[in-house]
Amino acid sequence: MAAPSSVRALDTPESGELAQLAAVFEDLQYVLRCCEHLVTALGSPDAGPVRVDTDTALVEALWTGALIGYVRCFSGRTKVLSEDDLAALKLDGDVGEFHGMLKKLRDHYASRHVNPREAFTIGAAQSNDGSPTGVAVISAPRPIVDDTTVRLLGRVAYGLSGLVDARMQEAQNRVLGAARQMTPVQLSTLPLVHLSEDPAG
Repeated sequence: MAAPSSVRALDTPESGELAQLAAVFEDLQYVLRCCEHLVTALGSPDAGPVRVDTDTALVEALWTGALIGYVRCFSGRTKVLSEDDLAALKLDGDVGEFHGMLKKLRDHYASRHVNPREAFTIGAAQSNDGSPTGVAVISAPRPIVDDTTVRLLGRVAYGLSGLVDARMQEAQNRVLGAARQMTPVQLSTLPLVHLSEDPAG
């Protein structure tokens, strides 16, 4: 059977559930891609905590994106994933504690008020008699993410992707069942969505 060139847009509780699952699945895939790029950017763990040639701007951008995408999957508004799902992964270590740390890091890296990269201290230089002679702005860079943390996030995101994918399969069956309850005339009145032949376009 040839792939359709257009479909009818469904607006049912079943289709809404599937759309939310698909959005979370895509977010998890994005997190996985960020983690893959981060492992490359950070280099081998044998080289030390940070390679000399590490692009810290790239690392921060990828890590911030991964954190935002991951935490969004647990949105209380969509309720697609919950912390109970983490236990179902049966991964080694305290995944719940790791999840809590990721939420705090997301708030830190996505802060609208605090610089996540550096902490600043202002100092006054003194002459021999104790009077101030100048001001210094001292910055202390905060440590960037390490390879171990990135790989653990990747394992969690991969496991959650499997859970969401299975739920998407079940949801697709429910959507198809709901569509089959509609008559051809009812389906024909729904908005038409044209599908691109070019997956990239």
